[in-house]
Amino acid sequence: MNTNPLYIIVVLIIIIISVILHELSHGLVAYWLGDHTAKDAGRLTLNPIKHIDPFMSILVPVILYILKAPVFGGAKPVPVNHRNLKWHEWGMALVAIAGPLTNFLIAFVAFLIAHFSGMLYSSSDDILKFIFAETIFINLGFMLFNLIPIPPLDGSRVLYAIAPDFVRNFMENMERYGFIVVYALIFLFGDILSGLMVDGMNGVLHFFYLIIGG
Repeated sequence: MNTNPLYIIVVLIIIIISVILHELSHGLVAYWLGDHTAKDAGRLTLNPIKHIDPFMSILVPVILYILKAPVFGGAKPVPVNHRNLKWHEWGMALVAIAGPLTNFLIAFVAFLIAHFSGMLYSSSDDILKFIFAETIFINLGFMLFNLIPIPPLDGSRVLYAIAPDFVRNFMENMERYGFIVVYALIFLFGDILSGLMVDGMNGVLHFFYLIIGG
């Protein structure tokens, strides 16, 4: 971890690009499935102002980076009207999974480039190695964090599609308090969450190596 201001700026840029692509993918899949809510709200754009949440997109990830913890966070949720979607709950699950999947793909592409170029294993402390390494870990952090099945995180939308009615009812009642629960999870159980995130990242990296036969 490098606390040089230049490196923190680089991390911030990676975070912003990652959350923008995450949220844009939600909106594009929703549009593809028949809901124009995100488009009408101006969210099918790369304009960071439309997506960035100052707390979850900037403050939390940068503080986590400075504290040497796994970086995770989020952005303003893309508005989606599930009633307009094809396949309803399953359509909503596809919209939800698009965000984490985008982060997964960004991490995997960065891994492939860094691995086959040898950059990932360079002993030098150069900026390119730093950019690719942080792109991998930041996007894995976003992916894993957003897969937590607590409303309004993406994992809850996927769980909703397969859950029995009593679980769905509980999640619907919890929706209004979801962000409070998420913030409490970060502040009260940050160390536990960080440990789980590290284990998850290592597991995904192991999967990457299995894919390339490493």
